[in-house]
This record gives sequence, structure tokens and C-alpha cells, in this order.
Amino acid sequence: MNKRVPRLLLSALSTALMAGAGWSAMAATLNISLDADPGKLDPTQSSMLNERIVYQSIFDKLVDLDGEGKIIPMLAERWTVSDDQKTYTLFLRKGVKFQDGTPFDAKAVEFNLLRGQEKNSLRRNELKYISKITVVDEHTIKLELSTPFAPFLSILTDRAGMMSSPAAVKKFGDDYVNNPVGTGPFIYKGRLKGATITLEKNPNYWQAGLPKVDGVVYKIMPDVNVAFNNLRSGQVDITNRFPYKEITNIAAGAKYTVLNKPSLGFRGFYMNTGKPPFDKKEVREAVDILIDRNAIAKVVYNNAVAPGHSAFSKAQFANGPSDVPPKVDVARAKELLKAAGKEGGFSFKLTLPTTADELQAGQMIQGMLRPAGINVTLEKTELATQIENGKTGNFEGLFVGWSGRPDPDQNIYDFVTTNGSLNYSHFGAKEVDDILQKARLEGDQAKRKVFYDQAMALLVKEVPYIYLVHDNVLFGISKAVQGFQYVPDGVIRTATVSK
Repeated sequence: MNKRVPRLLLSALSTALMAGAGWSAMAATLNISLDADPGKLDPTQSSMLNERIVYQSIFDKLVDLDGEGKIIPMLAERWTVSDDQKTYTLFLRKGVKFQDGTPFDAKAVEFNLLRGQEKNSLRRNELKYISKITVVDEHTIKLELSTPFAPFLSILTDRAGMMSSPAAVKKFGDDYVNNPVGTGPFIYKGRLKGATITLEKNPNYWQAGLPKVDGVVYKIMPDVNVAFNNLRSGQVDITNRFPYKEITNIAAGAKYTVLNKPSLGFRGFYMNTGKPPFDKKEVREAVDILIDRNAIAKVVYNNAVAPGHSAFSKAQFANGPSDVPPKVDVARAKELLKAAGKEGGFSFKLTLPTTADELQAGQMIQGMLRPAGINVTLEKTELATQIENGKTGNFEGLFVGWSGRPDPDQNIYDFVTTNGSLNYSHFGAKEVDDILQKARLEGDQAKRKVFYDQAMALLVKEVPYIYLVHDNVLFGISKAVQGFQYVPDGVIRTATVSK
């Protein structure tokens, strides 16, 4: 039996629904595709870029970056630095709570920084210069460094500065990697390994009016073309990768745009200076001047990279004259090989990642080196194996890039200093070590820039690493997305985004 609902009552019901559930008209979930499944959801255990993308929604940091890569306040409202550059006093935001309801305060900061220094923490090298932590009062903390260390604040804009709930860390122990709790705009709800990570709006977030959506779902899509098709069909709102060939292929009525702006990273390959033939710098220099970076940028990456010749992209203050790629010079390369006793050329193996783009870049390098009699064999290897080979020196050429960090020190120091943790070339030069150490101790940005120019001028002659290109931050973004903010660290921030 049908009962007619009086029109007046229907009207009242719909008004109540629209008013009381105004969110339902606005309710939205932000869907983001990631090209790899994040591992551990604990900043102290993290080594992947995609983990950093997820963390940005769960954890706030002591300080953050703006769209120009400048350091701005976040959980620390302001800070002072002593004249000797060794004491940092942070003044913390009041009234902030972790997502489990416990207070964020100076004791919580102390807990996180000490935890970051522990032996099993991957942040320990970044935080090793903190020699003393003093909780001045509930909202003030003093950090004393053993030596001036210019990149210190920059390090706190990333995983080392992310604040976990001390109560949650104690409660979950080793399983905290599956139960992250921060002060950020979204609360972790769960994951399906290899498929999705689901977050829900933090109703008590300290930034008024944020976040703007009700939830975020990260969808794992290793194939860049699958992610692209999901963006086109509206199943995904933001993709953290975009097919290079599609950048210049966007139809007029497309429902998505491409963000294509400079990042902080670089791509290239190490040469093992500890073994022939790369123990001779003339051989390394010959390889360097045979490579046409502009051709690789155009053919492989559809110009969504900048041809480069240094550790510093244009998004970094240390970018300088060394970043201009050399002109290809086969005759000069042959002279250099002759001087090194390699007049007839030589062969070497270049180990590459398993991606199609890198294989194509490797094939182009193969062709570019052939006119000087250099024969390159390409070998595809998983990233984990490549890094292991880099550490042990079990390679000749090793194609491994770097996603980049906001402070120049983090793009060069560990890569080229003697015994640096990422110095897979096994290169060492006291002059380079000394200059880069001075750059670490110098607080003045203009003076630091001079040191980085000096270091790069030496490295361009020594060539332990072949810098090829600087990646761009390359995201596909649905036109339904509003309020997206580009930051050159290449990490997606979700707090301000609406749909």
C-alpha cells in the first residue's frame, strides 16, 4: 500500500538533509595513484618516495616548504638560531593534538627526535648532529648541535621532522609501522597490501577549515598507462606519474591537466673509479662529452626534464654554471682515450633499472658512445640489487638517480665525499671533501653557493658521476581538483585540496 508523503513534509525533509548533511553535497574522497606500494608507514623506517607522499597526509612536520622551496613554519610557529649556528630554539604551536587525542608538545618533539637517532632508525644520520635536547617549557624546545650544520632546518621539512604520537609508538611497538598516528589532516584507517591505503578526515585538525575532503584513498598502480587511463575515466584524481609520450598529446576537451615543473632531483649514472677503465679520469671525461643530453631529454622524456650537468637543478639556490651540459665532441673524446691508453676504445657494462624509459636512455647512450669505440652492454636489475651492487662496488656503470632534497648538501655531500654513504663511484678527493664540509658549516646562503660552485667545478673535471637530466615534478591532475599546491620536493600535499 502506497502512502503519499505530504509535499510540505518532503520539502522540510530535503531542507533538513541539505542543511544537516551539507557535507553530503560536498562529501568527497580524493583518489591518488602511486606507482609503487609504500612499505612501512613509520617515518623512522622509510626509504621510499611514495611513503613520503602518504606521510604528508598523516603527519605534520616541525617545518615545511612552500612552492618556491623556502622553509616555512608548521608545528614550529617560529624559531631562533644562535650566532654560532649551533643552537636552535623552536617555539611550538599551541592547542595541537595527535589523532589519538594526546597533546602535541615539547616532550613529544623530544621523544620523536631521540627516536629518530636510535640505531635502527633510518633518520639517525640526518639527526646525528643533535648533541643535547632541552625541554624549556611545554611549547619551547632547545636543540644543541655538536657542530654548525646548515641543512638542519631543511632536514626537519621531511621525515626527520615528522611527529608521531609517543603514546601510539609505545602502544603498538614494532607494529607501529602498520598503525601510524600523527597530527596531520587525515587519519590512517587501513590498507590492502598492493592495492589501497585508506585515510579519513581528521575532524580535530589544528588548521581551521582543513582538510577540505572527507578522505584520501591511495591506489597502487605500478603501470603508468593504467594510472593514466584511471585519470581519464575519473577513477583517480591525481597520479604521481604521467606517461611522457602523453604530455604533448592532451585533447582539447580532456578532463585532466598535467603539472610539469622543476624538481630537486637528478638522473644519471655512476662510474666505478676503483676499477679500470674508469680509474682514469680521461676515460670518464670522454664518456661525459660523448653524451647528448638534449637528445635524451627530447626522445626519452618528451622534454619533461631539464638537460643537466650537476647535482643542482634550477629549483635549487646552488644551481650554477656547471649545470650547462658540454657540447658533444667525438674528436676530443678520442684524444682523451688515447691519453689514457685506450686508443682502440673499450667495453663496459651499464646496469639499469627495469623501467622502459631508462632502457631507452641506456640504448641512446650505447649509440652515443659507439663512435669513439666504446661498447656498452646493458643489464636490467631491480633497484634493491642495484643499491647493493653500489655499496659493494660490484659494477662498472650504475644508472641510479636521486629524487632530490631541498638543501643542496643532501644532493651532493654523501654522493661524492670520501666514504660518503651514497658514493658508489668510490671516488675521493680531499679538496672536494674540504669545500663541502665548509658549505655545511656556513650559515650564509650566498657564501654557501660559492662553495657549491667550487665543488662542482672540480667534479666536472673529475666526473665520478654522469649527470644527465633533472626530472620535473610530473603529476596528472583532474580538472575537478581545486586548491592543489605544487612544491618542488615532488610530494603531494592533500590538506588544501577539494573536489
